[in-house]
Amino acid sequence: MEFNLNTIEARVLGSLFEKSVTTPDYYPMTLNALISACNQKSNREPVMDLSEEDVVRALDGLREYRLVALVSTAGSRTLKYAHRMNTFYEFSPQEFGILCVLLLRGPQTPGEIRTRTNRLCSFDSVTETEETLRELEEREGGPFVVQLPRQPGRSACRFMHLLGGPVDIEAFQDTSEVMDLARAASHAGDERITALEEKLSVLEEQMRELQESFRAFKAQFEG
Repeated sequence: MEFNLNTIEARVLGSLFEKSVTTPDYYPMTLNALISACNQKSNREPVMDLSEEDVVRALDGLREYRLVALVSTAGSRTLKYAHRMNTFYEFSPQEFGILCVLLLRGPQTPGEIRTRTNRLCSFDSVTETEETLRELEEREGGPFVVQLPRQPGRSACRFMHLLGGPVDIEAFQDTSEVMDLARAASHAGDERITALEEKLSVLEEQMRELQESFRAFKAQFEG
């Protein structure tokens, strides 16, 4: 099944993924707990300030995809929410961890993914992380991730989840080129500013010399 999640839906689903592993005693999640999880300031990029209306609307969208369900737990009158990704695919803990951090933090390199999934699963090496990413690229029912063009200044490529639909790779390539141009323009701007500052310094010195010459000339008549 193909998904086309928007940014908020991805944040909500990623939060449910995360809490199902890291705080199983408090999972499924109440609406208030889910809002707090979505708006965490740690392990989230970007940090969001979602309202109850934002999260409810995202939950409605995820329920249409059958990715989220309302759950009634024994001894509680409060309805709770749980993800249902496992009804579509049987991901390994490593695959699930990768998708979780990509949903919560956007495109990342294999090294970043390995570090940021340590509460969700374990990878023995970056190489193992890369192998799992390749499996998600080639997995039946997928691909679930895509490799992006390498950014200037980075030694490794980033990967992005595909639960938000197809990705325009050329747009990311263009972004990299724009970044190069922006850096070049910034450098050129710095050079122009330096040159202007030097010219201003020369003009100020010339002005001081003219003022001193004028005062000396004026003093001849005042004496």
